[in-house]
Amino acid sequence: MRQLSHNSDSVFLRLKLMSINKNKPSPTELIILKSLWKESPLSAREIHQRIIQSLTWSYSSTRKTLDRMQDKKYLRIEDSHGIKVFFPISSKVKTMAYFVSDFASRILEIDEPLPVSMFADSSLLDENELKELEELLNTKLKIDE
Repeated sequence: MRQLSHNSDSVFLRLKLMSINKNKPSPTELIILKSLWKESPLSAREIHQRIIQSLTWSYSSTRKTLDRMQDKKYLRIEDSHGIKVFFPISSKVKTMAYFVSDFASRILEIDEPLPVSMFADSSLLDENELKELEELLNTKLKIDE
């Protein structure tokens, strides 16, 4: 039987991670964020070109999604030589920590910290980001920042 305090810690961790991402990105928003985490700033057209194989939708759908993401504070827009360009506001590592923690707890019912080594081959995270992810998944203090 699981200890109540351990389960309470897991709930606490999930709540703290959810406060980081008050509105967690949808799967399509996550694809756009991942594109911007790899390279930014990008124009709406550049983003559309990078995601078209993953999301077979029109350019206007990309624009509407970018507008919604700006409203949710996932992105910021600047003007560059008369063209709007987008930057991610959402922290890549904190967003990943939220999804990893949520999946492990809600789907797999794992309340123990996950080994970060399982993400070592990720092309999305560098060594420093892996260390930050490990800290977020293993300590409560970092999540409050």
